[in-house]
Amino acid sequence: VVIDAINQSVFLSPVQIQQLADRHLGIGFDQLLLVEAATTAHADFRYRIYNADGGEVGQCGNGARCFMQFVHEHGLTRKQTLQVETLGGPLQLSREADGQVTVDMGIPRLEPADIPFEAPARETTYPIDLNGISMEISAVSMGNPHAVLRVDAIADAPVSELGPALEGHARFPERVNAGFMEIVDTGTIRLRVYERGAGETLACGSGACAAVVAGRLQERLSTRVKVLLNGGELVVSWAGEGQPVLMTGPATTVYRGRIEL
Repeated sequence: VVIDAINQSVFLSPVQIQQLADRHLGIGFDQLLLVEAATTAHADFRYRIYNADGGEVGQCGNGARCFMQFVHEHGLTRKQTLQVETLGGPLQLSREADGQVTVDMGIPRLEPADIPFEAPARETTYPIDLNGISMEISAVSMGNPHAVLRVDAIADAPVSELGPALEGHARFPERVNAGFMEIVDTGTIRLRVYERGAGETLACGSGACAAVVAGRLQERLSTRVKVLLNGGELVVSWAGEGQPVLMTGPATTVYRGRIEL
């Protein structure tokens, strides 16, 4: 759900956001996005993101594409490339000729302290105890923390059991988005994500980026990867360390409406 907070005053409490997120008594969403005026000269807009539990978070890649679609449809800009401020850092959004949106998600953060994740030193994968079983995960920040667990088949992955265990694991002090990645081939993965504050979602853009970064660091994926999610397909490109992650995908308006609070 995207709200224009430039042409109207919007002040929402965590409880109100939870009420709006209710799929029976409210609107229903995984994330609520606010379009605000930029606070710095180099940015076009400020982009704020709230999860369904009312907590503000730093990044939402799928939301960024929805953000670009919204500001164009509502006549807030005619620019094809935008610089936007987020809690997780600056983002660059580009509208492609076919209507898809490419998001420059920035350079992934891999040092444990930057994720944040409790580990003595940076590794490609880390052992972690989940429900009494030791498993290997990758840990990546794309402006928000991600844990990526490789599975043989996402159809059989125990997302409902291991997702909450990973999300609230003590080694992730700010909780974490839990990604379950099946590698089809070097250019294709399947992915399910259990998002912090939202549960399993149909798609997670930043999770797709984190999964590709993890697979690239494990030398299992190529520089351009198709990510198959239950909600659709994304293309994620990453040239390697020190380079930004680029994510391309669609955004479609479902409906517009009003709600009285």
